[in-house]
Amino acid sequence: MAPVTLHLRSECKPLEHRSALTPTTTKALLDAGYVVNVEKSPERIFDDAEFEQAGATLVPEGSWVDAPSDHIILGLKELPEDDFPLKHTHVQFAHCYKNQAGWASVLSRFPSGGGILLDLEFLTDDTGRRVAAFGYHAGYAGAALAISAWAWQLTHPASQPLPGVSSYANESLLLDDVKASIATGTQAVDGRPPRVLVIGALGRCGKGAVDLCRAAGIPDGNILKWDMAETAKGGPFVEIVESDIFVNCIYLSSPIAPFIDSASLDSPDRRLAVVCDVSCDTTNPHNPIPIYDVNTTFDKPTVPVEVQREPRLTVISIDHLPSLLPREASEAFSAALLPSLMALKDRQNARVWRQAEELFREKVATLPAKDSKEEGTGVNGAV
Repeated sequence: MAPVTLHLRSECKPLEHRSALTPTTTKALLDAGYVVNVEKSPERIFDDAEFEQAGATLVPEGSWVDAPSDHIILGLKELPEDDFPLKHTHVQFAHCYKNQAGWASVLSRFPSGGGILLDLEFLTDDTGRRVAAFGYHAGYAGAALAISAWAWQLTHPASQPLPGVSSYANESLLLDDVKASIATGTQAVDGRPPRVLVIGALGRCGKGAVDLCRAAGIPDGNILKWDMAETAKGGPFVEIVESDIFVNCIYLSSPIAPFIDSASLDSPDRRLAVVCDVSCDTTNPHNPIPIYDVNTTFDKPTVPVEVQREPRLTVISIDHLPSLLPREASEAFSAALLPSLMALKDRQNARVWRQAEELFREKVATLPAKDSKEEGTGVNGAV
C-alpha cells in the first residue's frame, strides 16, 4: 500500500504564526511511514529549514490547491475566502458547525468537490474530551492582553486605544510585560490590584487564564474562579460588572442566559473596564456576551462598548489568541494531536476519525438544498 501523504499548508490569516505540525511531530510521522510535505511559510514560528532538517519535503506556499486529491491537507485556521469546490480531506478548524455567520458557504465547498472536513474542534477521546486544543494558551494569552488593556485604559485617554501587539518568542517575555502593566495600573488606582473574574475556570482555557493571573502576581483573592456551579443560577451577574476584568472561557454548546448585557452595564457600581471573550462566539446567535458584534485583531486588539458612565469599557475578541505564544502553543497542541495523526493511515477503523467524518456528514445533511449538492466520490464513497 502506498504511504499516506500529509500536506501542511501555510496559514493565510494575518499574524497567525502557529502550526499544526512542528519539526518534532513531523519527524515522528515520517518515522512512522508517512510522507510529509510542508509548504514554505513566511509567517510560521518554525523556520522552513527546521522541517527540512526533520526530513519533510518543502513545497511552495499555496500548493495544496493542486496537490493530488488523496493527499490529506493539514492546517489550523479557516481557508481563504473563496468558492471553488474542495476535493481533498482537510484537517483544520473550520468554524462552520455551530451556525456561525456564513457557515453554509464554508461547509458546502466540501461536498461540492467531493472533499471531507475533519474538524479539529470536534476530535474527542472516549470520554468526550477534545484530543488536542489550544485552550490553555488561549486563556493565558487572553488574560495577558486583558490586563494590558486595563492598565492602558487607566493611563491613556479614550482617543488612544490599546496599540497593536505582536507575538512573543517565549512566555517569560510576555510575563515581563504583563507584570509591568499591573504595576502601572495598580499605581493609577492607589495601589489596588485588578479583580479578575474568569468563567470556565475549571477547563483548559480557564486554567490558562488563572495561571497567567497568578504568575503575573495578582493576589489569589482577586482572581474569581467561576465555573458551572457559580453560573447555574443564570445571568446577568453583578459580580462581573463589579470586577475590573472579565475573561470568558466557556465552551458554548447550547443557549444560555447572557452573562452581562446593556442593562447590567448601567450599574452605578460598575468597575468592569475590559472583557476578553476568549471563546469568541461573536456571530453565534446565543453569544452570552451580547455587547459587541465584531472580532478584534492583534493590530487592533480592542473594540469600545457604548456605556453611560465611567469607566470606559472595551472588548477583546481575537479568535487566534494562542498565536501570541506561537511556539509553546504549537508544540503543546501538535504533541497532543500526534497520536490521532498516527492513526490517519487507518482512519476507517480509528474511532476519532470515523466519528469526525460521521459528524461532517451530519452537518452536510443540514445544508440548505442549494448548498448540499454532492459531487465526486469523497463524501459518498469509501474513505
